Amino acid sequence: MELISFGSGEGKEVYRHSTSHIMAHAVKDLFPDAKLAIGPAIEEGFYYDFDRAVPFTPEDIEKIENRMKEIIKKNSPFQRKVLQRDEAIQLFKKMGEDYKVQLIQEIHDDSVSIYEEDGFADLCRGPHLPKTDRVKAFKLLSIAGAYWRGDEKNRMLQRIYGTAFENKDELKAYLDFLEEVKKRDHRKLGRELDLFSISDEIGAGLILWHPNGAIIRKVIEDFWRDEHIKADYKILYTPHIAKLNLWQKSGHLEFYKENMYSPMDIEGIAYELKPMNCPFHISIYKSALRSYRELPVRYAELGTVYRYERSGVLHGLLRVRGFTQDDAHILCREDQIEEEILNILDFTLFILRTFGFDTYDVYLSTRPEKYVGTLESWERATNALKQALEIKGLTYEIDPGEGVFYGPKIDIKIKDSLNRSWQCSTIQIDFNNPERFDMGYRGADGREHRPIMIHRALMGSLERFFGVLIEHYAGVFPLWLSPVQISVLTIAERHGDYATEIYKKFKESGIRAEINLENEKIGYKIREATVRKIPYLAIIGDKEIAEEKITVRKRNGENIGPFTADEFISIMTQEANSKN
Repeated sequence: MELISFGSGEGKEVYRHSTSHIMAHAVKDLFPDAKLAIGPAIEEGFYYDFDRAVPFTPEDIEKIENRMKEIIKKNSPFQRKVLQRDEAIQLFKKMGEDYKVQLIQEIHDDSVSIYEEDGFADLCRGPHLPKTDRVKAFKLLSIAGAYWRGDEKNRMLQRIYGTAFENKDELKAYLDFLEEVKKRDHRKLGRELDLFSISDEIGAGLILWHPNGAIIRKVIEDFWRDEHIKADYKILYTPHIAKLNLWQKSGHLEFYKENMYSPMDIEGIAYELKPMNCPFHISIYKSALRSYRELPVRYAELGTVYRYERSGVLHGLLRVRGFTQDDAHILCREDQIEEEILNILDFTLFILRTFGFDTYDVYLSTRPEKYVGTLESWERATNALKQALEIKGLTYEIDPGEGVFYGPKIDIKIKDSLNRSWQCSTIQIDFNNPERFDMGYRGADGREHRPIMIHRALMGSLERFFGVLIEHYAGVFPLWLSPVQISVLTIAERHGDYATEIYKKFKESGIRAEINLENEKIGYKIREATVRKIPYLAIIGDKEIAEEKITVRKRNGENIGPFTADEFISIMTQEANSKN
């Protein structure tokens, strides 16, 4: 016997998996025609997949919750039974549970375990709670579609998600958190703030950047390019397609084919939409003879790539089919690896902090099952990454087997304002591509040597990073990122000429300004601009004209000023330049 508590990872899993079992019991009581698939615990709760001809409704979910409460109240014990494999198959065949039969048939052990409570039996390894009334607080959250075994060739099932906590206070806190997540949903804010859209006519997973979103993207890209030039990177631009042979040579066709699109035929030659930028950067490196004195060579590109994602996993800006990577590749000597990794870590944290991300989790991902290169190369690369992290004093976890096929990597997951983790930054050492593409440089000894290649992305995908930014700030962007930084509002039509003069001053100073001369009440104009989360409003009336000033209102409702236009331009410029 081992005592575990809800506070442990295993405790949460047992608690929530037991709740999933109770939900399956309730569904079978209410809807006997539903067939059971699987019902695991997940990070923040649990789900169960059901095969039922009629879709579950919100009213059904309420009925299931009420029946679960009745099952919990009965306080029946969970009882584990071990059956011979054939005996279990016969049991679940008799129950009409085809998915359970399939699961048992795939088990190679002689026996399997089932768990029973109050006459309901389910195939399960366990363990479970001792009794049903140990579940004190739960909530069913949503319904979604899910293919059996995650394969779109299989039947679509209905998945009911739920969560469970040790007490009602913890459950309420989590439900409040989910409400805040809904408010910050980048898809919702993207519509409200007119930032981006996805059109069925264009295609799923393909982003249309609207003017407001596009101006934010421009600001991000300008900052990115300026900082890379300062850091001695060379900016590149490369095509969106290339001959299929290129991806065969790089190894992507062998190791990454499921994420690539079907080739296109151009004059009898197979071409492919690029899933990666690295082979293009390699080609530029190889366009001239290189000397050891030139290294390191640092190439950077905001390169758009295309990857096949199944429709079921597409999610706003966070999971798309076409996206722009802030990609870079460093070609260096082996004795330069450590210094380059240290520089990249500094650069990464500088970029992330500038965008408001101060906390993060760091992972060192090691050799996967499918890999290229020698074990010696992998060990050298992994040790170089580990040493750089330790020199920087960064706490990290080992993520076994999660490296890419060509080398180990460092992944940095940023924490947003709701303390959620997002994968953005990655640093990868590659001993493979320099070999495959026969890359070289002339060393101090006059002989040819092989460079080391470092792949690196700071923000990752611009689309994904922008989605995270929207949710991090809840759409209330800092001044330097706001698509409109100030709106000039008139109280009456007679104030239009002076307001236009002020508006032009802002524009000429590089401030992203707009003007509202509509014949509407000032209260309406203020509300409309506040809903759009514009940082500052410049209000113009008789008093402002008489004093040749503006009254400034912040988006939080605080009135500041008055200021002359020049005074406030100086204040805004300083704030925008500070990027706070």
